[in-house]
Amino acid sequence: MNFQVGQTATTKRTFTPADLAEYAALTGIATPEANVVPGPLLGGMFSYLLGTTLPGRGSNYLKQHLEFPIPALVGEELTATVEIVRLRPGKDLVNLRTLCANSRGEIVCHGEALVKVKDVA
Repeated sequence: MNFQVGQTATTKRTFTPADLAEYAALTGIATPEANVVPGPLLGGMFSYLLGTTLPGRGSNYLKQHLEFPIPALVGEELTATVEIVRLRPGKDLVNLRTLCANSRGEIVCHGEALVKVKDVA
């Protein structure tokens, strides 16, 4: 594995009212807060990056911590980034900073993730 502290991966997404309706149907939540992207959908952006890009396929998502300083709004482009902040090769663990910002650069979600990378392809 060739991971380095400071290495990043980014994805962009714009959630729609249809996405919120699908989320409500899957979770059983009658009506999510209007025009606000639910936190689990933001967390899903990080999960996508961790499982497909950094560290990638075969990573095992062990834990996460997320905070939501301001609401992410439906219809605005959101940019999620994960950044390696610590490598623990003896334990096959990687700590990552997670950050999601809106199109104005305001942080809508931030936190950290711990991933086991023993089986990363």
